[in-house]
Amino acid sequence: MSMTYGQYLKVDELIQLQKTKSEGKEHDEMLFIVIHQVYELWFKQVLHEIYLLQNLFNQGETHRSLATLKRILTIFKTLVAQVDILETMTPLSFASFRNLLSTSSGFQSAQFRKIEFLLGAKKESMIQHFQNEPQHAQDLKAIFESPTIYDSFFKLVKKEGYNVPENILKRDFKQVHHDSEDLQKIFIDIYRTNPLLSQLCERLVDLDEGLQEWRYRHVKMVERTIGVKMGTGGSPGAEYLKKTLFQPLFPELWSIRSQF
Repeated sequence: MSMTYGQYLKVDELIQLQKTKSEGKEHDEMLFIVIHQVYELWFKQVLHEIYLLQNLFNQGETHRSLATLKRILTIFKTLVAQVDILETMTPLSFASFRNLLSTSSGFQSAQFRKIEFLLGAKKESMIQHFQNEPQHAQDLKAIFESPTIYDSFFKLVKKEGYNVPENILKRDFKQVHHDSEDLQKIFIDIYRTNPLLSQLCERLVDLDEGLQEWRYRHVKMVERTIGVKMGTGGSPGAEYLKKTLFQPLFPELWSIRSQF
C-alpha cells in the first residue's frame, strides 16, 4: 500500500494541535500558538543534533563535527528570524488574550532548558519549574549532572594530542565551567598550528554568538510586547532575560582574542 505525504508527516494530526483558548475570537492567538509550536519543533531538532555532536566529539570525529555544528548554527539563524514574525503582533493584540495563558510561561520549555544545560548554561533552580512534570524534571537533572558539549570538546582536544589537565576532564559537571589559563594556552596553540581544530573552535564561538543573538532578540521582543511587566505565569519577564545576555558559554575561546 502506498503512503501519502500527509500520512508520512501526520499532517492531519499536526494541524489539529493549534487549539485557541479564545475559541477564535482573538485572531493573533493562532499566530502565537503556531510560532511557539514551531519553536519547540526546532528545539527538538537542535537537541537531536547536539546529542550527535557530543558523540562525535567523544569519538574524535572532527570533520563530521564541523558539519553538525553548521546545521545547528543554521537552525539558530532560523529561530532568530522567526522573531520577526512574532513581532508583527502588537502589544494590544497580545494583551487581548494574554490572560488566557494562565500560569503557562516560556520558562517552562523543557527542551530549551535542556539545550541550555547541554551548552553549559546550567542553573539548578530552573529544574523547579517542572515540579508538576516529573519526567521533564528527571531528564533535566540528568543533563545537569552530565558533561556539556564543551566538556566533550575537551576530550576531542585531548585525543588530538593536547595536554588537557585532568582536573578539567574530571571536573564536577554540575558546576558552570570557568575560564582556565591552561586551556587558553592550549587553544592559542591550536589556532597557530592546527587549522582543522581551530575551525571547530570558531564554529563553537559562532554557536555561542548564535545563542546570544537569540537571547537578545527574545529580550527585545518581550520588551516590545509587554514592556517591563512581569512575564506570563509570574516569570520575571524582560528583566531576567537581560541578565542572561553576554554570559559566554565557552569563555577561553573569547578570552584568547586579546592574546594574538
